[in-house]
Amino acid sequence: MSGPTPGTPGTPGTRGLRRFTGPRPPRPERCELCGVSVPEEGHRHLVETERRALVCACTACALLFDRPGAATGRFRAVPGRYLTDPGHHLDDTAWERLQIPVGVAFFFRNAALDRLVALYPSPAGATESELSPDTWQEVLGTSRLAGLLEPDVEALLLRRSEGRAEIHLVPIDICYELVGRMRLLWHGFDGGAEARAALRSFFEEVGRRSRVPAEAHRP
Repeated sequence: MSGPTPGTPGTPGTRGLRRFTGPRPPRPERCELCGVSVPEEGHRHLVETERRALVCACTACALLFDRPGAATGRFRAVPGRYLTDPGHHLDDTAWERLQIPVGVAFFFRNAALDRLVALYPSPAGATESELSPDTWQEVLGTSRLAGLLEPDVEALLLRRSEGRAEIHLVPIDICYELVGRMRLLWHGFDGGAEARAALRSFFEEVGRRSRVPAEAHRP
């Protein structure tokens, strides 16, 4: 499976969303490094930093790039940690400064470009929003999670609903999974009941898996 495509850092193309939006492939998923079959759900991913792509990997291959010193190579393993910062509050004014027109967004640091990328789900896929470094620092830089964010492979995932906002640090691949789900299920102006139910279920699962930083560790 591929993720973000060249020329549009952080924005998945048609091929990148195939697993989440298209018909299931007739053959099993395979590790894109060694070719061994991997489960369709629950296998590891790597980020191929040069192409800005997500790559399916078996456990053995993923472990090769999940060691100290491996972060400087062509591939980086996507971690499995989920963190949350219940003490970081975003009011309506702060959310407006992020220039996100919907209630969900994710942010990651692109190491090659040395800048933050802000994306949000839409019927067309992942849509990028301009975010200045000053805005990032003022709105999100004070979160406990900002200093823990690993470039390219993790994201800060935000959701604003019913006057409150939640913020999580999550693996980057689940953000593109969310984008794919929304693209597949979206109907009408506001997404429709099915998309809203899927979004609610997604964040319930993220909430169950998230820990505050002092309690968390990388698997």
